[in-house]
Amino acid sequence: MRPIAIVQHVADDGPAYFATWLEQQNLPYRVFPLFDNAHLPERMDDYAGLCVLGGPMSANDALPYYPQLIALIREAVALDRPVIGHCLGGQLMSVALGGEVGAAEHVEIGWSELQAEAGAERWFGGLPSANLFQWHGESFSIPPDAMRVACGTYCANQAFEYAGKHLAMQFHCEVDEAKIRLWLDKGHDELIHSQSPAVQQAAALLPDLTARVAQSQQVAAAIYHEWARGLPGRR
Repeated sequence: MRPIAIVQHVADDGPAYFATWLEQQNLPYRVFPLFDNAHLPERMDDYAGLCVLGGPMSANDALPYYPQLIALIREAVALDRPVIGHCLGGQLMSVALGGEVGAAEHVEIGWSELQAEAGAERWFGGLPSANLFQWHGESFSIPPDAMRVACGTYCANQAFEYAGKHLAMQFHCEVDEAKIRLWLDKGHDELIHSQSPAVQQAAALLPDLTARVAQSQQVAAAIYHEWARGLPGRR
């Protein structure tokens, strides 16, 4: 099988559990670390699927590689190669498919209870809801012809699917414990100065972090399994 292309914007937002899950499934992948002067894939013909990770930048920023990345997302969709976007990656998918990205009503940091839309429970392994990690201040609209997959209390549009196989997520189901600890350390000032009701402080997140991450990864495995069914040659 051709590898899955993983676009990584910044050093501290790597594929984490997504890479772990791919390795467990013996699915090959290649990471494109744009922060380390890597180039984007030239064409999607060489890849089975596309994953776009998160980052602190906005989908509305005038970054020089954005036009090529948005074109790559559109090419993957046109070739029927499944695309999955985490946070910023999901926002860029929305832009590529005709949606918009703007300021969220509330900044979300920490665990958030999400409700699956009717008919979309398959993405959560059949569960009607899931508790997943967030770190974002912007959110996406649902593009034309896409279907909302999940909603939340503080951010309505938490995920959408397009053409039954492409998944854009506002949340971070790819997190592992090390990634969250790093973010909490680097984001200390943002946390303590936030007035958002959807921001949880490190002192509240750390005591049960191991157990919460384990539960999150069970849901993530279901999400990735459903997404991987769209890879060429898999069901």
